[in-house]
Amino acid sequence: MTPNISENRPVIRQLDDAAINRIAAGEVVERPASAVKELVENAIDAGAQRITIDVADGGKTLIRVTDDGCGIAGPDLPLAMSRHATSKIDGTDLLNIHTFGFRGEALPSLGAVARLNITSRVPEDAAFEMNVDGGDIGKVRPAALTSGTVITLRDLFFATPARLKFLRTDRAENQAISDIVKRLAMAEPFVRFELRDVGGDSPRTTFRAEAETGDMFDALHGRLATVLGREFADNSLKIDAEREGLHLTGYAALPTYSRGSAVAQYLFVNGRPVRDKLLAGALRGAYFDFLSRDRHPAAALFLDCDPTLVDVNVHPAKSEVRFRDPGLARGLIVSALRHALAEAGHRASSTVAGATLGAMQPEQTGARVYQMDRPSLGARTAAYQAQAPGFSEMAQDFSGHVVQPEYVPEPAPEDLPLGTARGQVHENYIIAQTATGMVIVDQHAAHERLVYEKLKRQMAENGVATQGLLIPEIVELSDGDCARLLEVADDLARFGLGIEPFGGGAIAVRETPAILGEVNARAMILDILDELADAGSSNMVQARVEAILSRVACHGSIRSGRWMRAEEMNALLREMEATPHSGQCNHGRPTYVELKLADIERLFGRT
Repeated sequence: MTPNISENRPVIRQLDDAAINRIAAGEVVERPASAVKELVENAIDAGAQRITIDVADGGKTLIRVTDDGCGIAGPDLPLAMSRHATSKIDGTDLLNIHTFGFRGEALPSLGAVARLNITSRVPEDAAFEMNVDGGDIGKVRPAALTSGTVITLRDLFFATPARLKFLRTDRAENQAISDIVKRLAMAEPFVRFELRDVGGDSPRTTFRAEAETGDMFDALHGRLATVLGREFADNSLKIDAEREGLHLTGYAALPTYSRGSAVAQYLFVNGRPVRDKLLAGALRGAYFDFLSRDRHPAAALFLDCDPTLVDVNVHPAKSEVRFRDPGLARGLIVSALRHALAEAGHRASSTVAGATLGAMQPEQTGARVYQMDRPSLGARTAAYQAQAPGFSEMAQDFSGHVVQPEYVPEPAPEDLPLGTARGQVHENYIIAQTATGMVIVDQHAAHERLVYEKLKRQMAENGVATQGLLIPEIVELSDGDCARLLEVADDLARFGLGIEPFGGGAIAVRETPAILGEVNARAMILDILDELADAGSSNMVQARVEAILSRVACHGSIRSGRWMRAEEMNALLREMEATPHSGQCNHGRPTYVELKLADIERLFGRT
């Protein structure tokens, strides 16, 4: 007898439908939020205009989704609970997908691991319901329902109790459900969503978004204000760009409205919420020159294209996609966002002013505030003239000086976004008057950004100077890493890193950016490969080159502690107004703060 063959040879057998459905449920339904996602997407596909989601105990004991969609006919209910039965596609073309669902797995998977009741009514017909208990399908019977569909899911994972051990706390599961509902609400701004926690004695609404009206951008802006907050809506830029069949829309926040993590990044492909490394890397690449590495941009971006250009059938959860031309999708996102940021000019987020006012709140003493009438313009002018000599005498004892009226240039402050310089304090902060308030400018940070942008323009016009290596450095890599690196060779060459194949899995580094000086080519190549593996693209060389430019800009800019004449301060303000991205320094911090007159008066009790 052959020693490698066991007497008890494994037997191949066909699993029963219940086991198959429970295995499939493990891919589709990872947690209560996954069940909510599948049911809400089905409601959207059914044309619902009002969707209500009720959950209890983090969705573990109850999930109920009610919609006013087209409904399911009574005779079709058993078929709807069969695997791979769907009304979304006919099976002839798995690329031309126009709906959220198409696999026909959600309902049978949910019915296999929970106690499911589905009640539905189609127009001009009676309502019917059916129960599914751990995969056991009950009979269809008449029910009472006005319209649409109600799907009730109880005791999730009771049929697979091992899965219950991997669920998190009720609070964490509720948060995951809320995140899913909010993402779908952003994808469908014309649909009303309501999420309710019905566990306990006092049911409460945790999220509600009324249906928006108007055109697509107005509706999306209103929905984003509801979901992400008014601050995001007020400090975001409209994105609308198209290239070779790809259409990018949405809103992206100003760099000064950044976050400490990537929690405020929402990406959609053909209306479907996705978590895609390629798109996330493109978003990060668009902002990498404006934010430090510990800050992350906020955005809600919608990429629409012909369904045949993207494959959504990568994973049963449909949260990953694969583009036919990934470089085109990434390039569109980067160029569209950078164009929008450039058009924003010197604009900074309004939250900067809010934080400033919060830091300036006076101590509350509880004493009564007596309101004085605000003096007229003539009275104020006379008072300022009377006080001017006194301020001039104090200039030598305090770190500040006042700009005399004769230095104020034309045009008037109300015609200039950043106003006219009125003074300088601590030899670093310029105080300017605008038509509606005042602006405080960090002169060093602002000029640093201006010099940096000038250096970048010069580099773009003249190219990156390269330094040829007398003896090319050979870097041994695997065949896969070598091929991946050579795919981006042209992009690396634009920033002065010249590479070429050297046979086998090796590459030869023949040129490096001259501005970097002596370079450890092997370490740089390995860093680029790590970035390619993580994000699908690499800005490593560009980042290093621009880091040197940033350092040069820092040393070449107006230093803190330098006294500036009025004409110099005003020239700096005018250059800021004309230079893109001047609202933040090279590290993403604001270069100026604008305070409205009404806010300043509120600080002094002038309500």
